[in-house]
Amino acid sequence: MKITQFTDFSIRLLIYLSRHRDRVVTVREVAEYYGISAEHLKKIVRSLADLGHLQTVRGKHGGLRLAREPRDIDIGRLFRQQENLALLPCHEPCDGCPIDDCRLRGLVDNALAAFLAVFDGKSLADVI
Repeated sequence: MKITQFTDFSIRLLIYLSRHRDRVVTVREVAEYYGISAEHLKKIVRSLADLGHLQTVRGKHGGLRLAREPRDIDIGRLFRQQENLALLPCHEPCDGCPIDDCRLRGLVDNALAAFLAVFDGKSLADVI
């Protein structure tokens, strides 16, 4: 399993904002810090704002800041919100699989659950 760049930078953005809680941070500042596209980062900002994790501030001195305390942002939940966790095409029940009684899906589901269990109950405060 590979975590998407979208989720990776979602967590990195939240870490950056956690470490700069004393002020409003601009998208450009974060994009330059991580060396990523500001346009890509804006998509991440929209997603995290929609999820209630960050707040956008408009105006001349606008930017971004956390909308929640770092301890209230659960990393396991963030993974579930940001990642497509359907690791197999047959993640949902389907009629097209030619393998009768296939056990692969269950095994992959167990592996995914074990992966997410590491992050469940861990908050942003645990990684800043």
